[in-house]
Amino acid sequence: MTKPMHDTPMLDQLEGGPWPSFVTGLKRLAKDNNMMVDLLGQLETSYETRKGYWKGGTVGVIGYGGGVIPRFTELKDANNKPLFPDAAEFHTLRIMPPPGMHYDSKTIRTLCDIWEKYGSGLIAFHGQSGDIMFQGCTTENVQKAFDEINKAGFDMGGAGPAVRTGMSCVGAARCEQSCYDEARAMRTCVNANLDDMHRPALPYKLKFKASGCANDCMNSIQRADVAMIGTWRDAMKVDQVEVQNYVAKKGRKYVIDNVITRCPTQALSLNDDDTLEVDNHNCVRCMHCINVMTKALSPGEDKGVSILVGGKRTLKIGDLMGTVIVPFHKLETDEDFEWLEELSTGILDFFAENALEHERTGEMIERIGLINFLEGLDLEIEPEMISQPRTNPYVRTDDWDDEAAKWNERKSQAH
Repeated sequence: MTKPMHDTPMLDQLEGGPWPSFVTGLKRLAKDNNMMVDLLGQLETSYETRKGYWKGGTVGVIGYGGGVIPRFTELKDANNKPLFPDAAEFHTLRIMPPPGMHYDSKTIRTLCDIWEKYGSGLIAFHGQSGDIMFQGCTTENVQKAFDEINKAGFDMGGAGPAVRTGMSCVGAARCEQSCYDEARAMRTCVNANLDDMHRPALPYKLKFKASGCANDCMNSIQRADVAMIGTWRDAMKVDQVEVQNYVAKKGRKYVIDNVITRCPTQALSLNDDDTLEVDNHNCVRCMHCINVMTKALSPGEDKGVSILVGGKRTLKIGDLMGTVIVPFHKLETDEDFEWLEELSTGILDFFAENALEHERTGEMIERIGLINFLEGLDLEIEPEMISQPRTNPYVRTDDWDDEAAKWNERKSQAH
């Protein structure tokens, strides 16, 4: 029998605006779920006191060291009994989604049925980590829930100082801007490092994320220790007929104001006959013009991936965006994906051996220097890795000819 709802005047105010409220969803679940009734009671208390009342602990499933986020209530009465007993344990299971977040309706119904049976019914598709967040479960039911979720074909995601659940955009499945097989790239990195996801033993967390183009729908450059960004190295494709149709529809002023002048390197110009001229040498593949004129412009044919390392939010030092370590690499053949697997495990091994406790990859690189990191991975230094011009004007030039010869030889071999 469902217990009566607690008074929640402060939470009720969150339902008063024009936008959908999470409180309404919680109340709907609470109609036949005592755990959600008491969750609302504890949440109202937190709003009243402006304090959180969850503490951690040790909860897991057999064979795994991570993936369950323990939450125990700290709201107790004088006899040390929980004020909201049905929500005294409210653990979260992190479950890895399929690459590109592909589901059919039967799969989603199965997952919902499992969580209504063993948990609160509250699911987040998806958390910031990329996981499916099954929120609200007792210690007793954690193993039971995971056994059924695992039987349905899903595995536990990362938590703690481990490889975290990777994310990849929908990519080639639905997006015409895709420059490589994002799902395969993501699965390659995850499968190669699965032990480090299930059994946390790293200095801190490490994330892989894959975006099919520079739009970076996964925000991987800002959030991933290893970001895979699709790009191309030949000329952008231009359909001049569609360009003229777009100009005729929108007008020259609109195109100049919203496409031409917004190119960050001024690589675009509109001719008198309403055709578009592209200075591909200066194009930085930012995707803006392609996003605006999707029918007229599209990525080139020589597609591949750029690898960036070190993106993260604030921790020991401020926010960092990823640094280029591989400017371009094709991802088409089995050998290409074997290269990606070796690189991902190499980065992980170097991080595990050289990072300090509670230090992300980007902070490690800031501390030891990018050159030492590249040498540890046996990667050659490339001009695209330079983030800013040098400020010291005193440069030795006696070996420039030798270095230029090496550079030209590498480039001729790459092509």
